[in-house]
Amino acid sequence: MGVMQIMRFRKTRAGLLGALILSLVMGAAAALAEETYTNSIGMEFVLIPAGSFMMGAPESDNKYKKVIPANYIFQHKVTISKPFYLGKYEVTQAQWMEVMGNNPSEFKGENNPVETVSWEDVQVFIQKLNQKEGTDKYRLPTEAEWEYAARAGTAGPYYFGDNESDLGDYAWYKDNAGGASRPVGQKKPNPWGLFDMHGNIWEWAADWHGMDYYPNSPEVDPPGPASYDKDIGKFRVLRGGDWTTNAYGCRSWYRGSNLPGARFGNFGFRLARSAGK
Repeated sequence: MGVMQIMRFRKTRAGLLGALILSLVMGAAAALAEETYTNSIGMEFVLIPAGSFMMGAPESDNKYKKVIPANYIFQHKVTISKPFYLGKYEVTQAQWMEVMGNNPSEFKGENNPVETVSWEDVQVFIQKLNQKEGTDKYRLPTEAEWEYAARAGTAGPYYFGDNESDLGDYAWYKDNAGGASRPVGQKKPNPWGLFDMHGNIWEWAADWHGMDYYPNSPEVDPPGPASYDKDIGKFRVLRGGDWTTNAYGCRSWYRGSNLPGARFGNFGFRLARSAGK
């Protein structure tokens, strides 16, 4: 092989290597882009992978057994069969105002979570946001999706472990919130990059509330009861605890509920977005 041929070969090989490196970098960037999503009003979403987990509380974690029936928090295996996006933060007042044109919140602040919104109010927000973005993918997470995302592969009472004394690093709750909600994203996130899954405000879930649903729910993608609980009424699920909640009430498995029309200064939400085109 002559000198010129060797030089051409080296240039060709260098060009191919450069193209390969560029391709790998672009592929990695595309993969990263798929793991996060930001919509037209700046709402950031994290892609939650499909998987299985143990939903509910083990018998050993039910501190208030006379108050919290075993069936209510019965631990059971659940599989989330499809990846989905979940809001990195609770929906803020600025984002609510962008869509709804008003701010019903008691504790004002653009970066504070919107609150004093009912489950029914949230449905109007979702409808308007879907229209604004020309999609039908925005929704509330199911209760199972919410807990799966909150746990982020962990099995303890909190996504950081079982030491209540560490909760202040991850959550605004009764002991440190100072009697009000706080701006989103100020505490440490969970392993999947979601902030304020413990505390700050209660977050509405899609489901009707059911006292005895857990032992009878499907293992794959449980949608919640088909209708409200005949024994306790027309309640929708709330999750995560809030600025008035003690440490126990901020556990990953802890369940709250209220009437779908209820509005309080500690009720807000976090949006889900179905994955795919």
